[in-house]
Amino acid sequence: MTTVPGQVPVVPQAHRHPHDPEPVRSTKARAVFALGLIGALTGLFVGGVVPSTIALTLVRQARREAYASGGYLTGADWLRRGERLALVGLVLAAVAVVAAVVIGVVRHTDASFGHDFAPNID
Repeated sequence: MTTVPGQVPVVPQAHRHPHDPEPVRSTKARAVFALGLIGALTGLFVGGVVPSTIALTLVRQARREAYASGGYLTGADWLRRGERLALVGLVLAAVAVVAAVVIGVVRHTDASFGHDFAPNID
């Protein structure tokens, strides 16, 4: 089967029912982005763990609500960005903890053990 070249016919838009709600952005999407941003900015100070964890919890709830709304809740791009920022915050916090442990172990092994006696005592 072949098609004739030329203009593609315009498909008429389906009319919405008057009682359908207007699509709105999810308020949780904005909160996820804000918490993810705070988590990413404070991740190296290990304070980013709390907002990042809350953001990841809200992402799951917001996605469930958006799916149940049937397309009337928008903001999936804000959710995605907020989730990525929250993950960055958690990774930065993990890097900070690992670096602190490594520095602590190196300093602990460099410290002398036992008593330091005078040079004329065996």
